[in-house]
Amino acid sequence: MRYQAESMRIRRLHRSLLLPVVLAAVLVPALARAASAPGEVNMLPILEGLVLILVGAKLGAALMLRFNLPAVLGELGVGVLIGNLGLLGYHELDVLRTLPGLDILAQIGVLFLLFEVGLESNLDDMLRVGWSSVLVAVLGIVAPIVLGFAVSYGFFPGHRALTHWFVGATLCATSVGITARVLSELGRIKSKEGRIILGAAVLDDVLGLIVLAVIAGIIQAVNRGGAFGAMSVVWIVVKSVVFLVGALLIGRWLSPRAFRLATRLRGEGYLLSISLMFCFGLAFLAGKAGLAPIVGAFAAGIVLEEVHYADLRARDHRNRDIPQLLEPLAVFLVPVFFVLMGMKVDLGVFGKPAVLGFAAALTVAAVVGKQACSLGVLEKGADRLAVGLGMIPRGEVGLIFAGIGSSLLLGGERVVDDEVFSAVVVMVAITTMLTPPLLVWRLRQIDARTPVPRG
Repeated sequence: MRYQAESMRIRRLHRSLLLPVVLAAVLVPALARAASAPGEVNMLPILEGLVLILVGAKLGAALMLRFNLPAVLGELGVGVLIGNLGLLGYHELDVLRTLPGLDILAQIGVLFLLFEVGLESNLDDMLRVGWSSVLVAVLGIVAPIVLGFAVSYGFFPGHRALTHWFVGATLCATSVGITARVLSELGRIKSKEGRIILGAAVLDDVLGLIVLAVIAGIIQAVNRGGAFGAMSVVWIVVKSVVFLVGALLIGRWLSPRAFRLATRLRGEGYLLSISLMFCFGLAFLAGKAGLAPIVGAFAAGIVLEEVHYADLRARDHRNRDIPQLLEPLAVFLVPVFFVLMGMKVDLGVFGKPAVLGFAAALTVAAVVGKQACSLGVLEKGADRLAVGLGMIPRGEVGLIFAGIGSSLLLGGERVVDDEVFSAVVVMVAITTMLTPPLLVWRLRQIDARTPVPRG
């Protein structure tokens, strides 16, 4: 009976997965006709594309969650499926890749994603992390970048050195959300390993964004004909650090005053509006400073602390905080980003053995690089293997880095081409799938040997 029930659920899921195909058959002819009209802004192809993307993203996410895998893998998978129908001779959906409206929505979704990461990070906690977390974070940045550079140079010696450094940068960040979920489910948030991993993962995000700002800034300067030297690197590092520190200091001063002013105004919706103002405003300032806008969105999330808007939150009839207010927007826009990222994966490049080898080597470098960071664990009794395993997943941050790289130009060519981008997506997917079962296995081994504090 259990087998029959499971079979029925799988058949129902398979039938539901046919829905995007049916929608494509109905919507795509109109999509192609609407997109062909030159010189005018037409909402119809964007609306039809959103229908297909959102339905596919939710069904893909449901499929992954059924197997206890992160939903982002399903959204990526749907994008890969849609983007590679051309291999079967069906090219009607290719227009989705080049719709500026969808790309803008995806980029706003990325800002929301990093804004949420910032909201989940606590500045005071970041400043209180122990030396183990600091060393793990630093080693977790340096080792993957060096290994990524070596792998990229070994497979593509004809590419420019800055391209190899950018590939290394895509390996440096850790997806804190995936590891945090595993630690929470096992009651290991307050364990030594849990505190080290979460502290290091948050620092990884900050350091990774600085690395991204530095490498992207150098690439943009070189592409404009500027000189590449040590002082250029120092200037970009200083600019990145000054922006982050300045945004945090000014933002923490401005935030409570802005919310306090809003409490004097009549009406509703001020908490969400002011939050978005901080997100978009700091993202804009980051862009004007020559940094990636996501750096500003992340900083905005850090400066908005719940204590600053407690009075404004009390006016909400459901007492919602900023993450709860932001959730409907993120649920809409973030999957658009991941589906579009999946659509950029060209499965045709894996017909070349070298690209398959590159994807495998990049994945090994990603795993080994994060194991090297476990050497920074100083606390007695902390399990280094568990810490290293917890730092493996790249998740959304690696995809964001790769997406930025695919938009950067160097000498008229994309920094991250189709072959490299597709390999990076494979690396992200594999590291994201590997971490939960490996971390559960290791933590249960530790539990079997030594009782630990739960929380």
